[in-house]
Amino acid sequence: MVLPLVVLVVLLIVQAGFVVRDQLLVSHAAREAARAASVTDADRVGAAVTAARQSGDLAADRLQGTVSMIDGNESVRVVISYRSVTDIAFVGLLVPDIDLDATVVMRVESDAKHRP
Repeated sequence: MVLPLVVLVVLLIVQAGFVVRDQLLVSHAAREAARAASVTDADRVGAAVTAARQSGDLAADRLQGTVSMIDGNESVRVVISYRSVTDIAFVGLLVPDIDLDATVVMRVESDAKHRP
């Protein structure tokens, strides 16, 4: 009689594990994107989004990134957003998809900044 409840709790725990994994991957993607944006002189947004998409097992269609220059163009801020889908049986009906994000600020290290 309590077996369905136990199964549901186990499925919720598994889904929470997947969301935590996705948050770690989003944080990693943000670090990779900030690094790529900080060392390029060309298309910072393109470099950041490409690096974020190649950084791990995140679905590219649910990944978004924004890049902005701060501190008088001395630093770059990258925000990576991702929608973690709750698609485990029964859990998806109870818990909506979760929006995750990570922000990284990194000093610009491109060559153009250091040229006389």
